[in-house]
Amino acid sequence: MMHLHVHPENPQQRLIAQAVDPTDAAYAIGCQIGNKNAMERIAQIRGLGPKHQYAIMCCDLSDIATYAKVDNATYRLLKANTPAITTFILPATSEVPRRLMHPKKKTIGLRIPSNPICQALLKELGEPLLTSTLILPGQEDPLDDPYDIENQLDKRIEVFIDGGFGTLTSTSIVDLSGEHPEIIRRGVGDVSAFE
Repeated sequence: MMHLHVHPENPQQRLIAQAVDPTDAAYAIGCQIGNKNAMERIAQIRGLGPKHQYAIMCCDLSDIATYAKVDNATYRLLKANTPAITTFILPATSEVPRRLMHPKKKTIGLRIPSNPICQALLKELGEPLLTSTLILPGQEDPLDDPYDIENQLDKRIEVFIDGGFGTLTSTSIVDLSGEHPEIIRRGVGDVSAFE
């Protein structure tokens, strides 16, 4: 495993160019959207079932029409509240591979991160990433200690971006797929605009 020590506020561009696993709340595990084998490895590491709601992390809202069906009002709401430490659940478009969306609801999670490491990584990659909070089976809280992450996942991941100690708090989740916004989880992100 490659272990990269990235400055949390001024990420080094040369290190970002080598990386693929971003986060801006608790640590997350991620891969390129089209990499089915990596997605299966994430599911195995996390112990996830087929109903898990993955999130697509985008640099900005320019990719939203590819992955989510949004009307003008929802787009304005997202524009006013991103970047943020919030995952938004939205109706998935037909462009989204079935394996990425919720099997019954046909929704997808979407994040526009505010974290400088995540933003630099997404800009360098030039495409969104599939992500999931790094919570291991049998644990309730995400991993937050870079030493623990490296020890527990050593040979199971390709790259580890060490941005220092994380937080034990996950992102907030707001479901925008229904008639009214619904706060699914209160985490790090401010969700007052959706109450």
